[in-house]
Amino acid sequence: MDLRYTPEDEAFREQVRSWLAANAPRAPLRTTEEKRAWHRKLYEAGYIGMGWPKAYGGREARPIEQAIVIEEMARANAPGSINWAGLGLVGPTLIHHGTDAQRERYIRNILLGDEIWCQLYSEPNAGSDLAALQCRADIDGDEFVVNGQKIWTSTAPDADMGILLVRTDRNAPKHQGISYLMVDMHQPGIEVRPLRQITGIQDEFAEVFFSNVRVPADNLIGELNTGWRIAQTTLSYERGGDTMGIVARLQQSVERLLQITARPLPDGTRAIDDPLTRQKLGQIVAEVEVLRYASLRIISTLEKGNQPGPESSIAKLHYSEMDKRVNALILDILGPYGQITAGAPADLAHSPDSMDSDHGNWPYLFLHPFAETIYAGSSEIQKNIIGERVLGLPKEVRADRMNR
Repeated sequence: MDLRYTPEDEAFREQVRSWLAANAPRAPLRTTEEKRAWHRKLYEAGYIGMGWPKAYGGREARPIEQAIVIEEMARANAPGSINWAGLGLVGPTLIHHGTDAQRERYIRNILLGDEIWCQLYSEPNAGSDLAALQCRADIDGDEFVVNGQKIWTSTAPDADMGILLVRTDRNAPKHQGISYLMVDMHQPGIEVRPLRQITGIQDEFAEVFFSNVRVPADNLIGELNTGWRIAQTTLSYERGGDTMGIVARLQQSVERLLQITARPLPDGTRAIDDPLTRQKLGQIVAEVEVLRYASLRIISTLEKGNQPGPESSIAKLHYSEMDKRVNALILDILGPYGQITAGAPADLAHSPDSMDSDHGNWPYLFLHPFAETIYAGSSEIQKNIIGERVLGLPKEVRADRMNR
């Protein structure tokens, strides 16, 4: 494992940092139009679809270059792409499993941000047990007719298109009767209902209802009833995670926390001089550094041309659970000031220059990691994968089966 950056890597970092300093938005992006415009600016600068093959509009950038861009965007507090699902999930899946016609129709629009995508996987009774989904698609001539419900759909309120898992054979074993469709989110019969999250945000999360929605047969990715296998490709990209971005965000939080604890209190003392506070700060710094090295390990594997195996589950389990612990310690140190969502004194706010940002306050940063332990496979699912595929333990036996 090589943890060193080359001179070329450092020069690229300076290039990215300078571009972000000159171009990153100075205020939160509120409208879909503003988010699309920022996506297009990132694309024109060459920071969208960096790792994609050049044949499909990418740069075939090295993994370390992609990680550097993620790090610098986090450090600059720059918003990510509105089309993260299209770029991170749909595009790679189409490159692997789509037809030439499908790639020609959708890939460029994903890169340009002209079509925003969402991921329609989970259902109220099929979250971690995704193969238990019941949303069905019946074949009617050269169309599928879709009925059912999806939930926990990120970016659905903004989405133009969605990747959709549906049951197309109700008599087949649950993993074998699933198909993978692309669906136009603006057509009749689709209702998107935004959900307010525990963070208070209500513009990025939704439940979606399908009532006799007609989907052309040409929108089937792969063969009929092979959707579970194709979905694993999508999930492998999702579980790869954005660990370097999380590291950079946590480093930014730690730096800000150190500034706050070093400021004099009304009695002239400083929180950082308290032994218990220093112990908590040390634990935070150590946890973040461990995650940084774990992330570099994955990048080193990719740099050598190898694909991470079950270690992507190890990374996902590690960063999601660690992010919770670190932000809980941060709020413990800040005390009541860590509970203020808006109007916090500038010298105690997480981002003094953008205190009104929904995503830039301490409570949001504490609450959001709870979602990380659920999406892309819950912590319990990741533990099963690690136990079975890394440690060689026997497969999990459900309690209801043990009692038979």
